[in-house]
Amino acid sequence: MTDTLHITCPACQATNRIPAAKLAASPSCGKCKASLFPDAPFELDEARLNKHLRNDEVPLLVDFWAPWCGPCKMMGPMFAEASRQMSPKVRFAKLDTEQHQSVGSRFQIRGIPLIILFNKGKEVARHAGAINADQIVSWVRQNLKG
Repeated sequence: MTDTLHITCPACQATNRIPAAKLAASPSCGKCKASLFPDAPFELDEARLNKHLRNDEVPLLVDFWAPWCGPCKMMGPMFAEASRQMSPKVRFAKLDTEQHQSVGSRFQIRGIPLIILFNKGKEVARHAGAINADQIVSWVRQNLKG
């Protein structure tokens, strides 16, 4: 029997079952055909975040940011580069804390940019402040060990 992973489509939110061995083959959603591992971080709102945390079996790194935040804007391209380097082992998403303020209190966000690494719905680690792509990749790898 092949090990399968549940992955929520970033486009239509359908839950997909993908054989673990086929993750590197750029799988697409069975419902809408969108890539399950897009080339860039995908946008989340609170409801979508909840669904990904509830269903996904691939680690998820979320960048909590706001459009008025200079360091957030500076880190955006670096976050996207780290996403390209780590896919499909980790999925990358962004959540605008200005538009979704309830998420800030739920996750006790005190400053942005803030990245939180989730694995199987649970918070594994968090890092506040802008860092470059290599630092993001290194930090994720360090926190997914064990």
